[in-house]
Amino acid sequence: MKKIKRIKLQILSLVGILILGMACEDGFLDRLPLGEVANNEELGVGGQEAAVFGIYSLTRTTSVGSWTRLWFGSIRSDDAEKGSTPGDGAANGTAFNEFQYIPTNGLSTAWWNGHYEIIFACNEVINNIKEAELTDEASLVNDAEARAIRALMYFELRRDYGEAPIITVTIDVPSDAFAPKSSIAEIDTFIIEDLEIAEKKLPLTWPNFPGRATAGFAKSLLAKLYLYQKDWTNAYNKSKEIIDSKTYTLDPSLMNLFELGGNNGSGSIFEIQQTITDNGDRFSNIYFIGQGVRGTGEWNLGWGFNVPTQQLVDAFEPGDLRKANTILESGKDDGGFGGGTLPDAPPLAQKYWNKKAYTHKDVRTSFNTNGNRWENIKIFRYADILLMAAEAGNESGLISPSDAADLITPVRLRAGLPRVSSSSQSGVRNAIKQERRAEFAMEEYRFYDLVRWGDAPAVLGSLGYLPKHAFFPIPQEAIDNSGGVIVQNPNY
Repeated sequence: MKKIKRIKLQILSLVGILILGMACEDGFLDRLPLGEVANNEELGVGGQEAAVFGIYSLTRTTSVGSWTRLWFGSIRSDDAEKGSTPGDGAANGTAFNEFQYIPTNGLSTAWWNGHYEIIFACNEVINNIKEAELTDEASLVNDAEARAIRALMYFELRRDYGEAPIITVTIDVPSDAFAPKSSIAEIDTFIIEDLEIAEKKLPLTWPNFPGRATAGFAKSLLAKLYLYQKDWTNAYNKSKEIIDSKTYTLDPSLMNLFELGGNNGSGSIFEIQQTITDNGDRFSNIYFIGQGVRGTGEWNLGWGFNVPTQQLVDAFEPGDLRKANTILESGKDDGGFGGGTLPDAPPLAQKYWNKKAYTHKDVRTSFNTNGNRWENIKIFRYADILLMAAEAGNESGLISPSDAADLITPVRLRAGLPRVSSSSQSGVRNAIKQERRAEFAMEEYRFYDLVRWGDAPAVLGSLGYLPKHAFFPIPQEAIDNSGGVIVQNPNY
């Protein structure tokens, strides 16, 4: 087998510093999705097991699993705005809230770098297994895990930049890290190929080891990609495979869903793992810290970014229980989370805060820290699968509008709402749009939904959105360091 070089490349705008040496500074615990192995036999240890654990760690330790997600997926929408104080992060607020994208934006550069850092780590696992001709079941599972995560990285790059380089080689020399951009169609084909391999080899669950990619995760990402392509038939069929597997159910408690007890719950398909161990070690990042209430003393819970807009507050249907579990309001009681009444605004800088980033006071006390460092970052939830199946089925005509409404009924019942009454395709379409907005508010869904529905110009136009803003410009440093191999997106 070819010996792979463990090198660190200073490729500033494509990969940052490669962290491919999996047996290095981080302790073994930091290389595992949850921080401990409950059952070695369950893992099916293959030759690339440690490297795969390193990939999961990178989803948390790079910008991919940190607060950069908020800027791309949430703050660009009509449901959220920058937050914090007016001068804090003002340049990024201008870029993301007001659609004044620039190729030199630091968050965008970090987002691009982080995705390629993980892609390169995935490539190394996949290529090592291939070159060593490993065919044992455990190694094939390792290969499938790497392919599933690589597919997620390319899906997010495709979603945020449109065209991007497809790189499959192991990085031995700096020039290996550069290639011309591939088209969206080529990226989609590549993603589908990886996921079709992954869904066949990955297990349905890891009962004693949540956090690893499963067949349900691969199928979910396939369904979502088909939804973006408007390939309604495949999106519906793949979503139905997940539903029919009966692997997942909706967490019955909305309050529990975004609390410590909701980590890896019955409706979880894939989450980026965060935790504080019993001895106080932290395996977390600033994703939730960046969204915590910004105050003083007991209300010094975070930096105060990604806050709800008045438009979102007003968008919930009367009686929708999700509103109280999404919106935390200054000057009001926290609604059963044990913290009592928040200070008014002012002195707090914002009227509303993202309650999905808020935590129960008893949990904060038990960990002896105010900031949320223990809640997992949810990438795929079962509610998304139900709503995707409903949308794809309704648009394709594979099921009646009434049957599509039935698919979203469990989500609505959990929210304290009745079944959708409309029986027309257009009526159910509008109901699904409303349901997605309410169910995934303040997560990274709304902006992308508006773009793929074609609703972004009408909804976001007053904020400065133009059709070109569906995609961010390629980071300028990536273009410069590639020597012109990578070219800028149109209109930038």
